[in-house]
Amino acid sequence: MTGIEEFTSQYGLVRKIDAFGYLDYLKSNPDAPRKHGKVVLVTADTPLKASRGEGKTTTTIALIDALNARGIDAAAVLRQPSMGITAAGSKGGASGGGKASLTHPELIDWGLCGEMAAIAAAQNLLVSFAEKAVDEGRLDTILVPRVSEVPSRSLRQIAVDRGKNDVPERVVLTPTCELMQIVVLSRSMDEIGRRVAAMIAGTKDGKPVAFGEFIDLWRITNMLADAVKPALTETLNGSPVYVHGGPFANVSLGIPTLVAVEMACALHDVVVVEAGYGADAGAQKWLDIACREYGAQWPSAAVVVTRASTWRDDPSLSWRYPFHVQRLENYDIPTFPLINLWEGEDDQVDSLRATAAELDFREPIVGNLFRDGGEALAPQLDGFVAALGQSSSAAQFHSRKGMELVENVKWIAKSAYGVPEDRVLLKDGFTESLVAARELCREAGIAIDDLAVVAVKSPATMTDDDTRPEDERTVTLKKVEVHAGAGVVHVNLTTSLTTPMPKIV
Repeated sequence: MTGIEEFTSQYGLVRKIDAFGYLDYLKSNPDAPRKHGKVVLVTADTPLKASRGEGKTTTTIALIDALNARGIDAAAVLRQPSMGITAAGSKGGASGGGKASLTHPELIDWGLCGEMAAIAAAQNLLVSFAEKAVDEGRLDTILVPRVSEVPSRSLRQIAVDRGKNDVPERVVLTPTCELMQIVVLSRSMDEIGRRVAAMIAGTKDGKPVAFGEFIDLWRITNMLADAVKPALTETLNGSPVYVHGGPFANVSLGIPTLVAVEMACALHDVVVVEAGYGADAGAQKWLDIACREYGAQWPSAAVVVTRASTWRDDPSLSWRYPFHVQRLENYDIPTFPLINLWEGEDDQVDSLRATAAELDFREPIVGNLFRDGGEALAPQLDGFVAALGQSSSAAQFHSRKGMELVENVKWIAKSAYGVPEDRVLLKDGFTESLVAARELCREAGIAIDDLAVVAVKSPATMTDDDTRPEDERTVTLKKVEVHAGAGVVHVNLTTSLTTPMPKIV
């Protein structure tokens, strides 16, 4: 009998799974053994600093360890982090820590599962083809950036010497690129090929030119043969963990690949999905892009992680955590606040619980997960497990395809950041950027309002200034960038870099 083993191969110290092949097998064999796992979304409070995590991965690992200890078949799907930022020490990785860690964290944090390198090589090859197309007179401009896993300030804006005319180019980090988005959203290699063909390489005489017009796509798809396969690793306690897809939910999607989650749901009863940065970033994109626009499973429950210091130490920002919890509850998703204690904070537990009760939260889950791992969570999960047993409502599960772009962004600002439409502002130059993007799409035969909106924003803020009173908070729209192959359109909201620099550690 064919099983998942037939689609699994060794890749260094981890295993790789042909998720495309396995899911195709299940479709062709409806009587084959499979499960219909429920998705749990782990997200977080908005961090005080971009370089500071709240403990989503540590929580995710501790949670599946605790569920498995209770006899529930649970697995996690994590994102592959950006090696250039994680390994440099700028923020936490995708491997947890302490007792809530993976068996080989270095493989994840240093990008040794291979997908980042393959995606970077493939996107950079596309740019090389575009440069050659300039030489041959097929293109005047190049719109697709090169990528790197090691950030360099000097490469953010560059110009390639073409004799009389320089051709502007730029470099972004690999997980922010369009090809990464294509891998995250695609459900087959054929779909990846179609999406790469639709990527706009640049323009000729002001008209968009797609890569499918001048290259053989097998050169790219062959490079991605292993990159499209989720990596299978495990926690220190033996719970299964699948790693696949890009981070950076502030400037890209920041969610694991849809096929990795679908595959895990066919293999396990509960699948814990980690979404990047705060609930205003990763959770917003899982719900509004993965679920609404791409048919991913609506969460049966959510866990919102925060540090005690993030939630309570700055009174001007204390509104954000309750906002996140209530927002998810408003979507009819049972939402559980989790407070990730650090050393020396055990004496705060009673006051934290009292504050949570005043806010009418569900019973909060509190523990030092680095120190205690899943053992800290297992006794506190009765309400959580009961919620998983209920049928979840997807009343908010509807597409916004076709909504005018600015109106769509205003909807996001209101629902995800708490800023009403009349306080969404347009920066000088935004209207021109939008007109240019609309014209690019029109010439390419694309309806820009049918593209999913990716809000590009600072990871540490929800609005232009989160410290201002509620009735004074604004969101400013700055520019628009089309990723036609991925089927998304980026709208920059607040200052945020796609090539951030690491800190010295």
